[in-house]
Amino acid sequence: MLKQEDNELITRVGPGTPMGNLMREYWVPAVLSSELPRADSDPVRVLLLGEQLIAFRDTSGKPGLLQNNCPHRGASLFFGRNEEGGLRCVYHGWKFATDGTCLDMPNEPVESDFRSKVKAVAYPCTERGGIVWTYMGPRKEPPALPDLEANVLDGATAMSFQLEGNWLQILEGDIDTTHVGFLHYGGLRPEDQPPGSFSEYQLRQKPAHFEVIDTPAGVAYGARRPGPPGEHYWRIAQFALPFYTFTPPGVLGVKKNNGARVPMDDYHTMNYFMNVGGRRPGSGPQNAVFPNRIPDTTDWYGRNRFETTTANDFLIDRALQRTGTGPGGFTGISSILMQDAAMTTSMGPIFDRTKEHLGSTDAMVIQVRRRLLNAVKAHAERGITPSGVDDPAFYQVRSGGVFLPVGADWVEATRELRKAFVEHPELDPTLNGPL
Repeated sequence: MLKQEDNELITRVGPGTPMGNLMREYWVPAVLSSELPRADSDPVRVLLLGEQLIAFRDTSGKPGLLQNNCPHRGASLFFGRNEEGGLRCVYHGWKFATDGTCLDMPNEPVESDFRSKVKAVAYPCTERGGIVWTYMGPRKEPPALPDLEANVLDGATAMSFQLEGNWLQILEGDIDTTHVGFLHYGGLRPEDQPPGSFSEYQLRQKPAHFEVIDTPAGVAYGARRPGPPGEHYWRIAQFALPFYTFTPPGVLGVKKNNGARVPMDDYHTMNYFMNVGGRRPGSGPQNAVFPNRIPDTTDWYGRNRFETTTANDFLIDRALQRTGTGPGGFTGISSILMQDAAMTTSMGPIFDRTKEHLGSTDAMVIQVRRRLLNAVKAHAERGITPSGVDDPAFYQVRSGGVFLPVGADWVEATRELRKAFVEHPELDPTLNGPL
């Protein structure tokens, strides 16, 4: 179990909190590029790490992220006019550039130099791979962006969706491989999968032997099950500070994607999936498409939501659940993403981890918590820069499945396959099977 003070330490992310301060050392996904579709498009409310911010794209196409309240009298800049290279507050006409510089103060006398003394809080922004990234930390010169191949390579795409619940309990679902055979695939049979595929062996034996290692950016695990004669099937996944996950479905060495569980505040999470090639996350046989989305609204929690929510019990179908077979048959919830969401949100906004009873298959969850606690304490108490901030290459990693000879050292045997930006044309991506 986790002590309550440690649970608070690694889950709370608002301004001034130890974990919030640690996350602000990194570049953070703020919005999708598509949410600011063109120059001078509508401003967007963005809740990020507990701060209310306004995103906009100026006349030149440059994205910006400003404080919500105008520095004059506090009116929201969401209502501002996005025009001629800046965002103008409609209360008294003060206008701000993407870097927070006050460009115009029309209600002040012409001879006044007050404009030069006022600056809005603004966070630097840059775009890559369909995401507008922002740096909210203390440095005058931000560090480099993390070298995530699914956000760097040509063809990189990104999507996002919002979930209720704390960022960490949502992230912990990504690094827990044993739930997959129950929550997602409990209604499927191994004999119905392509013979010799990862899908078959994943379903043949649900328990797994876990081995966990620290990596430069975080933690990785290898989960071993029996495979073909003389081989084991290994599922390998990774966590990288502060909130990135590389999940195991797919063929190790081929798959190029990752997730980011970005806190909006302590109780809501914006989830980003970055991908190059292959199928989108959540698009397996149980759900050919993501759940239907509801139209965006302009409030702080109005972006990127599904119609399937806690309010409608994730559209659980009890009749389907009773059959126990076929897609969604184990849970009665058809979407893989929503199966995860139902579990993590049902824990409450922030689960009291003092009440847990963790087993051997929770080894990855335990080690990730240790890594987070060590990092946040070192940063808060000794000012130590967290891992990965100044080392973008630490994020050049991959995850996935692989068959290895019985007795092989999975860490050594997969060292090259776990490296990003390396092509392996000899590998067959269909080996994974449909799951």
